[in-house]
Amino acid sequence: MKKPILESLIAILVALLVAAGVAWAGSQGGVAVAGLPLFALAGLVAFLIQWAVFVPSYRAQTEHWYDLTGSLTYLMVTMGILLLVGRFDARSLLLAVLVCLWAARLGSYLYRRIRKAGADTRFDDIKPSFTRFLMAWTLQGLWVFLTLAAALAAMTAASAPPLGPLGWLGAAIWVGGFAIEALADAQKQAFRADARNRGRFIQSGLWAWSRHPNYFGEILLWIGIALIALPALSGWQYLTLISPLFVYLLLTRVSGIPLLELRADERWGGEPAYEAYKARTPVLFPRRPGGGG
Repeated sequence: MKKPILESLIAILVALLVAAGVAWAGSQGGVAVAGLPLFALAGLVAFLIQWAVFVPSYRAQTEHWYDLTGSLTYLMVTMGILLLVGRFDARSLLLAVLVCLWAARLGSYLYRRIRKAGADTRFDDIKPSFTRFLMAWTLQGLWVFLTLAAALAAMTAASAPPLGPLGWLGAAIWVGGFAIEALADAQKQAFRADARNRGRFIQSGLWAWSRHPNYFGEILLWIGIALIALPALSGWQYLTLISPLFVYLLLTRVSGIPLLELRADERWGGEPAYEAYKARTPVLFPRRPGGGG
């Protein structure tokens, strides 16, 4: 068996094992329907949706539906759990609204971007391979399930304590993270739409504070979600608080910043303006332009 195929199969297996472990932990003390824990069912549905869309995507050799499918999965799983549990307490409603707002905005933004670009170069090498392309869709299922884990555990918890100060603090942090991510995306989109910027890199607006301000906002908003969910969790359910840590590790160690930094270095590396921008601008955590530290 070729090494890339073996590595893909191992990655799929690891993703499913991790998901199974989190599904067990998050289901402890949670609501069940017909003997099935809703938390674990939500995880299963997240993967099934990815695999269902993978089949026609592989046949057509297209990645156009990848990001949109991920966002729609967030919407479907979150609203499905809210309706199945049937408990419309303040925490569950707040979590559902915040997750759906984020998923709708990001999903529509990414879909418009790939339609305009025509392709996503991340998939050029893996689309022809059944196992490698399947791995990408399976990992997206894991991404959806793990990032949603804390919210889903709170929504399916047996009890629904009051939202409380921690919940409102989490909501405020979510608003800040959402605003940063949305503004950073809008600034980059406007920059690219200007023909005068063709072949240049953005270093204005929030991008003067961080080389990846959208990712900082993303991490921040999932911290907010975890804080909102926290008071409703107990026992093994606390393991689902891995959600913001998973987002951080994914964006800083796996598929986000490393790939974008490599691509930028290949394109602009050695140019004085770009090297100066890298030297003065932090990778992720914002710092005032011209500030020390």
